[in-house]
Amino acid sequence: MGDVRDEVRRRYAEAATSVTRAATAAPAQDCCGGTCGADAETTRFGASLYDATALAGIPVEAQLASLGCGNPVAVADLRPGERVLDLGSGGGIDVLLSARRVGPTGFAHGVDMTDEMLELARDNAARAGATNVAFHRGTIEDLPLPDASVDVVISNCVVNLSPDKPRVLAEAFRVLAPGGRLGISDVVAEDRLTPEQRAKRGSYVGCIAGALSQSEYVALLAASGFVEADVTLTHAVADGMHGALVRATKPAAAPTTEENR
Repeated sequence: MGDVRDEVRRRYAEAATSVTRAATAAPAQDCCGGTCGADAETTRFGASLYDATALAGIPVEAQLASLGCGNPVAVADLRPGERVLDLGSGGGIDVLLSARRVGPTGFAHGVDMTDEMLELARDNAARAGATNVAFHRGTIEDLPLPDASVDVVISNCVVNLSPDKPRVLAEAFRVLAPGGRLGISDVVAEDRLTPEQRAKRGSYVGCIAGALSQSEYVALLAASGFVEADVTLTHAVADGMHGALVRATKPAAAPTTEENR
């Protein structure tokens, strides 16, 4: 587990550093840290997946640092006054977009394990003049937030990078208030692919080899206590691998985290 996490941290630190150097260049179609899958021509990652009008006022540095595979802010259907948490917040693009959606009565948190990304995200928040945001150092397997402290958990192409996905989903369930929502973008495999076949399509940092299948994702969400779980494939990123929208809800009268273990 440590080797995978160290490699992900290293690659995302490099991505943050390169953004600082390339802030005046056009955004590239990156592949979750710079490693594309076998079918690179069909891979779609980065700020190009957002509506251009939604990015108005978002610092170019945040756009350049976007290594995601979708738009979780739109997936989560954020509402004014809600508290949002972005898992693996990177350069902060989804936190800043969330803060805009929830307005001054809401709040947007980001959690990231890479110091360089956290520094970039905080700089981006200052550039955007966002005051209802906070970025925390931590891992998505051990979130530095209290129980039932947010209304919505989002993430953009990060859960697939974790070597302990059941723990990630259990932590998301823990920090959500009863009735809270999970709305994330991720890379998901078709059920027909074995783990070995997924591994041939790319690296962990390339968001391919570590991906769950559709049925595995739904089963893990249910095991964590979520209901109304749905995994919808949206666009191909490699043979049998897709960007996907993942939605689920924490029951309004939910059992405790301990009862779900």
